[in-house]
Amino acid sequence: MIKQLPISFQAAHKSDVRSQFAALCFRMRADKPQVLLITSRGSGRWIIPKGWPVDGVTPAQSAAREAWEEAGVTGKVYDQCLGLYSYSKSLNGTGLPIVAMIYPVKVDALASNYPEEGQRVRKWFSQKKASSLVAQPELARILKDFDPGILS
Repeated sequence: MIKQLPISFQAAHKSDVRSQFAALCFRMRADKPQVLLITSRGSGRWIIPKGWPVDGVTPAQSAAREAWEEAGVTGKVYDQCLGLYSYSKSLNGTGLPIVAMIYPVKVDALASNYPEEGQRVRKWFSQKKASSLVAQPELARILKDFDPGILS
């Protein structure tokens, strides 16, 4: 049996879909993971750091770079993709379908000075609370089900 991915987007052609790499930034508190969410610059929605692929940089490294630029995160990034989610990004008034692949980043520290400081809010949440705050159902499920014990 083939398992279908719970991803949906509207695109006229497959080539219209774009990829991004995202960081699930986490830390452990009382043996439970906490997830770092940031606000988007436009609407102020709670999201995870994500961005476009960069030539010569692995997907996990791209996710870690976005975590630094958008949230001031330094830490250990894992090459293990946790899953993916879809959303529509508004560019020039049109909705561009995006598929974002998520890579875990264990946070060592949060910098007070980083590229997008002052443009976003960052805050730690329990997995359950974080999953209730994001708009995308696939992302919510990944946040809720994340188990750091699977990381190698």
